[in-house]
Amino acid sequence: MFLTITTTGTPERPATDLGYLLHKHPGKAQAFSTSYGRAHVLYPEAEDQRCTAALLLEVDAVALVRRGKGKGRGGAPDAALAQYVNDRPYAASSLLAVALSAVFSSAMKGTCQARPELPAQARPLRVEVPALPARGGAGLVRRLFEPLGWTVTVDPVALDVKFPEWGESRYVRLVLESAELTLAEALRHLYVLLPVLDDAKHYWVSEDEVDKLLRAGEGWLPEHPEQKLITSRYLSRRWSLTRSALERLELVRLAETDDSEVEEIDNAVEETAEETAEEAGAAVAAEAEAERERSTPLAVRRREAILAALRACGAARVLDLGCGQGQLVQALLKEPRFTEIVGVDVSMRALTIAGRRLKLDRMGERQASRVKLFQSSLAYTDKRLKGYDAAVLSEVIEHLDLPRLPALEYAVFGAARPRTVLVTTPNVEYNVRWESLPAGHVRHRDHRFEWTRQEFRAWAGAVAERHGYEVEFVPVGPDDPEVGPPTQMAAFHLRTGTTPRSTTQNTTETETEKEAEAA
Repeated sequence: MFLTITTTGTPERPATDLGYLLHKHPGKAQAFSTSYGRAHVLYPEAEDQRCTAALLLEVDAVALVRRGKGKGRGGAPDAALAQYVNDRPYAASSLLAVALSAVFSSAMKGTCQARPELPAQARPLRVEVPALPARGGAGLVRRLFEPLGWTVTVDPVALDVKFPEWGESRYVRLVLESAELTLAEALRHLYVLLPVLDDAKHYWVSEDEVDKLLRAGEGWLPEHPEQKLITSRYLSRRWSLTRSALERLELVRLAETDDSEVEEIDNAVEETAEETAEEAGAAVAAEAEAERERSTPLAVRRREAILAALRACGAARVLDLGCGQGQLVQALLKEPRFTEIVGVDVSMRALTIAGRRLKLDRMGERQASRVKLFQSSLAYTDKRLKGYDAAVLSEVIEHLDLPRLPALEYAVFGAARPRTVLVTTPNVEYNVRWESLPAGHVRHRDHRFEWTRQEFRAWAGAVAERHGYEVEFVPVGPDDPEVGPPTQMAAFHLRTGTTPRSTTQNTTETETEKEAEAA
């Protein structure tokens, strides 16, 4: 099988810089051993104006048969003729993708010690693959490469030129051209999409393939319109791996949108119980001290207050927004009056733990039909959240940066618009009652702010006014005559026949809805 990469240049930026980028000297023909044959790198032309590097892969058909048989284990997907006579030595596939990664590893990573400025430079590129199996036809080839900035020329190969009535084969001749991409980006595109088009792997696909996909897909796969198809095919349609990859890609997308790190987005659950006890620190010690004289923990009192408010408003279909490990969802499931319960969180780790806590895999059919867990960010509108009786944000808003609150406000009160919204948050005035909590410290290391009663009432009143709600305030925990309760709760109730007033946001309504559809 064969692949060429061509670039053009000028005297100031000669095309022969391709040799530096690939770490292969244009004046030499080099050979490298691979698991299933031998890879050769040569330069058919190497001038300042035009330079072409070719990768020729000689596949050992006997080694393929000896090391694995069948789809995904070394054989052709259809084994058209026999074990030893098939398309594997000739058609671009995962064999060529692995050879690209092995022979051009530094180029794929975007490193060049001799000329460190070169990898970041976009340059005119032309990639030719004479024989490419394309399960999905020329249309799929275009759908995969064109969103990445490639101009695609794809010519189907006839089954037999002497018998045109036989029609076209599943092979195409592919030419990709772009002046906007770096060489590293081009190689990563090929590494992922060649086996995707072939829809086969010559080796067993294990969990480490998810990491390989995310590394090679960095910067383009999270936003690709064919993300699900690419992920499924690359991972040989193994559902457990595909689901894991898609969840991680969604976190990457959210992190890029928020201009933050993935670890900051997926922070709802601590790694271990030991870390939880240590890192929650002041929050755990403070709450333990406050509860010393009471048998009921504050977390339980919060859930009881929320359940009482939901019963009072007659809610049957309830959203738990920022559900964390699913404690409230679990409590809601115990009451038949709540016919549909949806737990939503941006953290997949939290949702995984919630699923284990609820024993979803062992839950009866009738009970399972009442509960759903899904990933979503409250910074963006989500059509799945519309039409519910009530939504709960229990100890959620304080985990957002203040500039993000208008986006959450619109997503919940402006777009989803449940009849009732319950919001609980710490009362910072009560912190002085906890001697073990240092002055000026918040209760949890991830709290971005903690409000006084006046600040919370001002925010809640403004939200209610803008979106057509009435709001009442409920103390949760012992109501200290000087500093108030440890937790404050606002209960919003939608006024009948009202429409929300416009509100200042970081994004327009149209942009927000487009982001929600993408999510």
